[in-house]
Amino acid sequence: MKTDINDFMESLKARTPGEREFHQAVQEVVESIWDVYKQNPRYQKAKILERMVEPERVIMFRVPWIDDRGEVQINRGYRVEFNSALGPYKGGLRFHSTVTLSVLKFLGFEQTFKNSLTTLPMGGGKGGSDFSPKGKSDNEIMRFCQSFMTELARHIGPNTDVPAGDIGVGGREIGYLFGQYKRLRNEFTGVLTGKGLGWGGSLIRPEATGYGAVYFVQHMLDRLGKDIAGQTVAVSGFGNVAWGAISKINELGGKVVTISGPDGYIYDENGVSGEKVDYLLELRASNNDIVQPYAEQFGAQFIPDKKPWERPVDIAMPCATENELNIDDAKQLVKNGCFLVAEVSNMGCTSEAAEYLTEAIHYAPGKAVNAGGVAVSGLEMSQNSMRMNWPKEEVDHRLHIIMHDIHETCVKYGFNGAKVNYVVGANVGGFVKVADAMLAQGVV
Repeated sequence: MKTDINDFMESLKARTPGEREFHQAVQEVVESIWDVYKQNPRYQKAKILERMVEPERVIMFRVPWIDDRGEVQINRGYRVEFNSALGPYKGGLRFHSTVTLSVLKFLGFEQTFKNSLTTLPMGGGKGGSDFSPKGKSDNEIMRFCQSFMTELARHIGPNTDVPAGDIGVGGREIGYLFGQYKRLRNEFTGVLTGKGLGWGGSLIRPEATGYGAVYFVQHMLDRLGKDIAGQTVAVSGFGNVAWGAISKINELGGKVVTISGPDGYIYDENGVSGEKVDYLLELRASNNDIVQPYAEQFGAQFIPDKKPWERPVDIAMPCATENELNIDDAKQLVKNGCFLVAEVSNMGCTSEAAEYLTEAIHYAPGKAVNAGGVAVSGLEMSQNSMRMNWPKEEVDHRLHIIMHDIHETCVKYGFNGAKVNYVVGANVGGFVKVADAMLAQGVV
């Protein structure tokens, strides 16, 4: 089997040289689903997997805009429309200097499986630009967003491709993007999710990824006969995702003792709770991208240029970015008594770390854990189509159901008689649904 997988990956790498992040994402999935693929001759004959790793469409374009000094700036824009077997392409836009085609292909590929797991009718896609809002004025961000959408508008629509926000794309950016789309197309449709509540947005969307992740962790704990109440949790990041997770952990009786940023991490032995959680939003809105001010504000410990995984905790939830938790971090966590790691960021663990954690403790991948964000985006699409808004309780109830169903899918496909392999469960569960739809729709 290993030889077959290696041959498949070598062929993919030859066609997509240098796309390290994309190769990592595909390798993890292929290793999980290979047996299922080989046991189904119909999948092999239709070359489902070979087609699945090729995006249906990759759009790349230049984004010229004028800064506040009157100088012309040029960035690259992308939209990777990966797979539409289950519905319109759905996935975020990322504005960050680290954005490359490889990063967006990895995210779009992951999104295909994640959206499949939600049970909602959504395909997978991802997009963005190497533009970073950090240090830019509101007017510069608006001009960039308008230029970006001038090209992107040709390729998206409520029944074609529905982008959302991601790193660097929050409510402000979604507003500017939506305004330009509406201006160009002369129509008010649910073409973007993460919109403001007064113009088509959904309640609990900003919190949804973090809330959903905690609901998933609670289901994992239920299987272990445990509860989140009384557990200490290490969280990385300090943006909307971390904020949502921390809020829900506090509500359920857990204690979060860390947050982090590019400058280092905070250790708060008293717990990140109360006004401290609200302060995270102020910190993110400042656009400084650092967490040291938290330590100064609340007298907590700031550890520069390090990650929070060196602290003894019961549960670790990486909420920042891909590959933020490596094999050394994983071993340190386990050594210090951590018994559960749930990725909230996309591919938050390196391949080596994920493999080690799967064997050593209880570990779940981002495509299952963080699906609450896109799930509520899907619910926003439904509300837009019906021209109505559900109350917070309705959205939260539906999110609960979706995260429960995702967990049950992981258990169904990943239980091996000893414990649940959530990586296998998530990958096989997501793959089968997409593969069957592709098979039914012919060679397209």
